[in-house]
Amino acid sequence: MPDSSSHRWQAEVEIQVQFFDLDPMEIVWHGNYVKYLEIARCKLLDQIGYNYPQMRDSGYAWPVVDLHLRYVKPATFGQIIVARAEIVEWESRLKINYLIVDKATGQRLTKGSTVQVAVSLASKEMCFVSPSILFQKLGLPTT
Repeated sequence: MPDSSSHRWQAEVEIQVQFFDLDPMEIVWHGNYVKYLEIARCKLLDQIGYNYPQMRDSGYAWPVVDLHLRYVKPATFGQIIVARAEIVEWESRLKINYLIVDKATGQRLTKGSTVQVAVSLASKEMCFVSPSILFQKLGLPTT
């Protein structure tokens, strides 16, 4: 298996914080960061040609089974943030690390990670090894 440090699969998106994302304290409500991660994740998955429709068409669902967030500094209305996503594990699960920063200053606002596992749509069984289609999409040899 190739060393993960030799591969870089990453994407980033700019997001302008909208009023409807704020809480009564006039900062982004903590749950909306999950939405920002999803936007970055979808861009990353589009880049490798394996977003949710392609996952389904390949016979797999990839539900998020673990989510971690660490809030460092709040985002505010009108602020432009950059959400970065990077695939860091793929052999038996799909782990993506995230970093959200202020576009103007580069200051870290939030970091996190998600873990997704492949589930066969035919059998509804979780796969203990990622299916070969993921390796193909990442440009890696299949096992």
